[in-house]
Amino acid sequence: MPRNDGDSSSGSGPNPNPNPNSVPKLSNGGTPPQLKRSRTITATMASGGAAAVRRAATGPLPSSRRLTVAVDNPSDAPENGGVFDRDWCYPSFLGPYAARPRATGRASSSGPKKLDVPLPLQSSTDRSSAALSNEEEKVVEERPLVLEERKQGPFPSTSRSPPKRNSRFDNNSLILSLFIVACALLAISQQKRIIELEEEINNLNRFCNFDGVNGHEKVAVLQFGRNSLGNRSVALYIVFLSLATPFLVLKFLDHIPQIKARPESLNCNDEEVPLKKRIAYRVDVFFSVHPYAKLLALLFSTVLLIGIGGLALYAVSDASLSEALWLSWTFVADSGNHADQVGSGPRIVSVSISSGGMLIFAMMLGLVSDAISEKVDSWRKGKSEVIESDHILILGWSDKLGSLLKQLAIANKSIGGGVIVVLAERDKEEMEMDIAKLEFDFMGTSVICRSGSPLILADLKKVSVSKARAIIVLAADENADQSDARALRVVLSLTGVKEGLKGHVVVELSDLDNEPLVKLVGGELIETVVAHDVIGRLMIQCALQPGLAQIWEDILGFENAEFYIKRWPQLDGMCFEDVLISFADAVPCGVKVAANGGQIVINPDDSYVIKEGDEILVLAEDDDTYSPGPPPEVRRGFLPNVPSPPKYPEKILFCGWRRDIDDMIMVLEAFLAPGSELWMFNEVPEKEREKKLTDGGLDLSGLTNIRLVHKEGNAVIRRHLESLPLETFDSILILADESLEDSVVHSDSRSLATLLLIRDIQSKRLPSKEAKSPLRYAGFSHSSWIREMQQASDKSIIISEILDSRTRNLVSVSRISDYVLSNELVSMALAMVAEDKQINRVLEELFAEEGNEMCIKSAEYYLYEQEELCFYDIMVRARQRKEIVIGYRLANTDQAIINPENKLEVRKWSLDDVFVVISNGD
Repeated sequence: MPRNDGDSSSGSGPNPNPNPNSVPKLSNGGTPPQLKRSRTITATMASGGAAAVRRAATGPLPSSRRLTVAVDNPSDAPENGGVFDRDWCYPSFLGPYAARPRATGRASSSGPKKLDVPLPLQSSTDRSSAALSNEEEKVVEERPLVLEERKQGPFPSTSRSPPKRNSRFDNNSLILSLFIVACALLAISQQKRIIELEEEINNLNRFCNFDGVNGHEKVAVLQFGRNSLGNRSVALYIVFLSLATPFLVLKFLDHIPQIKARPESLNCNDEEVPLKKRIAYRVDVFFSVHPYAKLLALLFSTVLLIGIGGLALYAVSDASLSEALWLSWTFVADSGNHADQVGSGPRIVSVSISSGGMLIFAMMLGLVSDAISEKVDSWRKGKSEVIESDHILILGWSDKLGSLLKQLAIANKSIGGGVIVVLAERDKEEMEMDIAKLEFDFMGTSVICRSGSPLILADLKKVSVSKARAIIVLAADENADQSDARALRVVLSLTGVKEGLKGHVVVELSDLDNEPLVKLVGGELIETVVAHDVIGRLMIQCALQPGLAQIWEDILGFENAEFYIKRWPQLDGMCFEDVLISFADAVPCGVKVAANGGQIVINPDDSYVIKEGDEILVLAEDDDTYSPGPPPEVRRGFLPNVPSPPKYPEKILFCGWRRDIDDMIMVLEAFLAPGSELWMFNEVPEKEREKKLTDGGLDLSGLTNIRLVHKEGNAVIRRHLESLPLETFDSILILADESLEDSVVHSDSRSLATLLLIRDIQSKRLPSKEAKSPLRYAGFSHSSWIREMQQASDKSIIISEILDSRTRNLVSVSRISDYVLSNELVSMALAMVAEDKQINRVLEELFAEEGNEMCIKSAEYYLYEQEELCFYDIMVRARQRKEIVIGYRLANTDQAIINPENKLEVRKWSLDDVFVVISNGD
């Protein structure tokens, strides 16, 4: 059985030591020197001509051994502390270990590098043949690793080897040392030369005799020369040190020991950031935080260049220090001034200063150019602050912006124009180009565009949000829920303005269900206008009363008459019946009661007395075009005894599906007579329709006046439309489909195609007859096909919802649709509420299915055939019906007149004329 290396040989002496690990002691108490046993594996024993490997151990032999490998080149040594890929447990009974062939290492001046590698176990036969050598080194003894531990991973190096020396650092240190020695030698030689020159001067002064100069003056002159030479030498040393120090510090910055101790809380395994990187980071932060850091750095570089250049000139020339500094400044300011220098030293220094001056001048030009470019770019991109007050601020961008700007400009015409600021997440140049394409005269109103987000307080402050007299938040051209969610975030941002808001906020919403949440967040400053709800209610009113769309366009727009509320103290104590005829240029419609918390009462009783603090609601051309006067004399006649016509059941068709279609059904339920039918034709499955209507809050079983008839189909396919009895409907409403609400163009294209198909089918089914109703005026057209569709329109009313005002103009010109409603009406409502938030209460009541409403009624209810009356007479007669007449439309005209100018003018009326009134709906 083979023995380990720690066993002693029994046959080596007659008295073997029973305890091989014990050490014998000498008689004097010392320890005898221990023998060394060594074995050298020569190149002939290893394959491939590998370098010789020597194994050394000191007796008594340990239980394990490690192999000391001499590597010719340290770069050939492995990175894991000296363990090669052959480091594995080799059984000693298999004989000597044959080393793998490896390339012969290159010679290195640093000497061989010792690597500790575990030595495989050997048999006793191999140990007996090993040669002893007293020249071998001792190896640190450690516990041998078993075979399983060796298989787990690389063998860890446990011996403490000296740290590796950085050869690059040694080379740099050598270069630095040589440079310092050279500088020192140069300084010594220069000092020696100075001493020799001083001695020569002393000798010359001793033997030379100057006339008129005493001995003290000679000594002063000599002393001055010595001091000058010493000062120039010191200046030269300072220049060299100033130029060399930054390079040396930058080169050896990472090797400077840390002054501040490392915190104990940090883990020892954390990598320490070099000092050079930390300094670079601090400089980067300094330049990022401080806007004038570049300018300060340029100024410091200029002063440093002038100072070092002045000292260098002082050291190599005969000029004084102040003169040298001035010359250095001239070289920096003008690089051509160094041409007059004489001598190699002054020329070299002056050229260096001029080169630095050109570099600083180039840097200065770059900084100035960048600053100017950045400022111009900020102006171009709309990043500058708006310094305005009492302006109207529009947040967001949509297709309604053009008509909204137009209405606001018309409203500001009476005051010579105003300022409108638009803040949107678009480029300023693009916004200005789109506004310029409107080709509309803003009549003195300035439109300022700024690029930014309404959700960022810094951008809101940039447009002077706290000083605006009105803020309009436009709905985005996207999904209704996303648009309303964004509007809610904008309202939250506005409530977070520290300075507070001077004016009110008008928010355009897309869904009526989101209105309570927005009002809850915004409070009393928020006024909401739900676009879908306004269009839907107007469509229903126009379907039931043809011609009402044009009336609403006149009232909502600022081009004609609009609502105004103002306080008139001279009317206190008068009854509303007298107030009604006290305005020659306006039509009173209601009273804002101060005693009732500022509630606006439309169409009050004639007996109501105006009290102190009450305000009058009127329809007028502008807020400064009317004033009260004494009531005129009017003829109070009797109304014709014409009973109101009974309501008959109607048949209405909805083409398309709107998000708020449940609200439209509820409005129809309130307006229509019992037995009416509502046909719903769209692509939504019938089961899904009922679910959507129920989720919207509609009680299908509670509908008593109308009956729902569901038809499924595509409104742009002629075959599907022909399956409907289109000639039997009293009104057809073409709705902007919910599936295409994100795209205005696609929605209008679909609505237009549906309109043309329905009119064409009706023209072929209905007989061609002349128009009978005076309420539906058909224009003349040279096209027979369009004329047929115009004649078909006299049988059924088609109300088209067109979102884009440009498409609306095309449909209106062809007169193939009776009335077209678009987003332009929503823009008008937004502009009117922005001018006066109180008008929103008036519009809400007039659009509601309960309370007062706008109506068109025939003249037979107010006068007799060919009766001659003035407009005041008709207003007084209408009060017997609890109605307020605000305008009329003659039978031979197509345009209604709201708030007539000369109300005392007597004219002959016809029963075919119609009047526009505000009625309580009873």
